[in-house]
Amino acid sequence: MISDSEIDLEEILGRSINPDYGAVVAFIGVVRADPGVLGMEVEAYDEAALEELKRIKEEAIARFGLSFVDVVHRKGRLLLGEVIVAVVCASSHRKEAFQACEYVIDELKRRVPMWKKELTEEGGRWVKGDA
Repeated sequence: MISDSEIDLEEILGRSINPDYGAVVAFIGVVRADPGVLGMEVEAYDEAALEELKRIKEEAIARFGLSFVDVVHRKGRLLLGEVIVAVVCASSHRKEAFQACEYVIDELKRRVPMWKKELTEEGGRWVKGDA
């Protein structure tokens, strides 16, 4: 999901808790306070981004045998410390959940059409997706 609203971590984690899952792993990315950075603006090509996120989730389920995977990415203007992305993966065992979580965030950054602009006093600068 791509959202203009604050990511509700309690909600996304709540959906992942199930007695059939032995392991739940989450990656939470936040807007970091790099020198001179006041915040971040994120843009997305929503339709294409959602399709690519769906493919990545399907790949992760097939590759790692996941029981559950969810991804929420913010767009719009974000302040320092705000959650920009949440990835949650659940499986029977922790190894697969950890591997899947890393796979999902790496593929998201590599393939999903989203752009980040670090906001500074001078205006801002566009940065690579993995910054």
